Amino acid sequence: MSGTSEGPGSAADGIRPTVTERHTVGRSAAELRDYAAAFNAAHLAMAVVDRNGLVVAANHALAQLVGGEAHSLGGRSAAELVDLAAEARTWQAYLEVLRGRQARLRCTRRLKHPDGHSLWTEVTLGPMPGTREVLLSVADISDRRDLQARLRHLQMHDPVTRLPNRALFFERLSSALEASSYDQGGTGRIGLCYLDLDGFKAVNDTLGHRVGDRLLTAVAARLTQCADQSPYGRPGGHLVARLGGDEFALLVEDSTGTEQLADLARSVLAALQEPFDLAGQRLSVSASIGVVERATEGTSATGLMQAADTTLFWAKADGKARWTLFDPERNAHRMTRQALSSTLRPAVERGEFALEYQPLVDLESGAVRGVEALVRWNHPQFGTLTPNRFIGIAEEDGSIVQLGRWVLRTACRQARRWQLDHPADVPVFVSVNVAVRQVWDSDLVGDVAEILAETGLAPELLQLELTESAVMGSAGRPLQALQALSDMGVRIAIDDFGTGYSNLAYLSRLPVSVLKLDGSFVRGFRYEEGTHPNPADETIVEALVQLAHRLGLTVTAECVETAGQAARLRRVGCDTGQGWLYSRAVAPERIAEMIGRTTYPTGHGSAPTPLV
Repeated sequence: MSGTSEGPGSAADGIRPTVTERHTVGRSAAELRDYAAAFNAAHLAMAVVDRNGLVVAANHALAQLVGGEAHSLGGRSAAELVDLAAEARTWQAYLEVLRGRQARLRCTRRLKHPDGHSLWTEVTLGPMPGTREVLLSVADISDRRDLQARLRHLQMHDPVTRLPNRALFFERLSSALEASSYDQGGTGRIGLCYLDLDGFKAVNDTLGHRVGDRLLTAVAARLTQCADQSPYGRPGGHLVARLGGDEFALLVEDSTGTEQLADLARSVLAALQEPFDLAGQRLSVSASIGVVERATEGTSATGLMQAADTTLFWAKADGKARWTLFDPERNAHRMTRQALSSTLRPAVERGEFALEYQPLVDLESGAVRGVEALVRWNHPQFGTLTPNRFIGIAEEDGSIVQLGRWVLRTACRQARRWQLDHPADVPVFVSVNVAVRQVWDSDLVGDVAEILAETGLAPELLQLELTESAVMGSAGRPLQALQALSDMGVRIAIDDFGTGYSNLAYLSRLPVSVLKLDGSFVRGFRYEEGTHPNPADETIVEALVQLAHRLGLTVTAECVETAGQAARLRRVGCDTGQGWLYSRAVAPERIAEMIGRTTYPTGHGSAPTPLV
């Protein structure tokens, strides 16, 4: 070993002092003998190292640790003895300690014991006061490392299934996303099957948590088998983890594409469909699986899990016991829906909603008898949205109550304005759609009474529309509210009649004034384009009209688009029609132009003249 060049085991500054050059001023021979005795008898492996990095003296504990006799270690490179040159950062810090520019170095090294086994050590270097030498100490921390490893295993694994838990899963996922897969010859892609068991709660509730835990353990074994038997990927590239409850994840590093993940999902479903025999209990379960596969570049752990969670939700919503692949377009629709949901309530306060009106035309006289108010959302990001884009969301989050109250007030105010502006004409009524949640979650009767009093609109000029399924199933509070509104003079209409329960016996007991026939019946009345009408449609409509009239109800036909449809509907006795034949939904100014006009100026035999 050269004493003039720096490197593993070399001198730091080219000076090699001897043991006799050490400072011993002020120390008696007895003290020095005591120090030497203590040094040699210490259980901690130690060595005195000069500024060249060479061992000046070593004790018996160090000799036993690295092999040989203590006196034979003199002049050896301390860095070679404890492998300090293996890492560049550690090596540089070691040199700084030798030069006196750094006070202390502490690092962990894995060493080879003379008997062949490996052990973990903690190496410490620090200056010896009053000398130009440093003290090297080496502590065997193998037992501590083993304990730490066992504790980490317990911390990172599920106690029931022995699978990696959520913490280890995310650690592995983050590591896979951060690694440069291309540099390692990988595919640069990652896949995830995220699943939970369908109906697992019922197992716990009926058979107890002990059986539930046994089932989870058996499921874990089958998932591990599916991962191990997968023909794709590198060994150990599939991680099976239990994320909590009955949720499991199969992480596929360096995936080869969606087909690999689809095959894995199919094998998991097939494996779980086989019955489980658990200590005399024979159980059958199924699973829903969300599958995501994408490039690692630009993918975060949070983003991947959000996509997997969304896809798992789709699998359950689509019927359970199936796997579903992540669909960016479907997710974009979900994100749009979420964006609408988060901005719907404040949008009412910001005045982003407006009403358009579609006329309801008397099929006998051709006059506009009423209008249906249809709400539009002038969204600052998505443009003008029709009700089918946001009414369902409003019903789910309860904002339909606030929005419905605004629609009702605006429509009644507009109907009253038309009445005042056209005093010589028969006033038109306004029809407003009402959701069942408005009846349950608000005082609809009180709201209607207050708005009618505020706007001055007569009750008979207001019509409230509810869907057939909502009205037919009404009982208790909803039915009482409908009856109170009817007693007030407000007309109640069943919308889309013929598509729901169609409980005609129950119909006679409801406070209903109008039936609005669903457009599917009216579409069967078309003669155009060489088609022939279905006689059954006309028979059904005629029977419904006659029944309604005998019950004292009027009938409105929706989706009237042709003159032929209008003529046939009039012939079977239908009272009013609504559809594009007369007008689309338009601004209130256009409705004002229609009031007092008719679409049949020359009688029943003439072709109708559209209002707009």
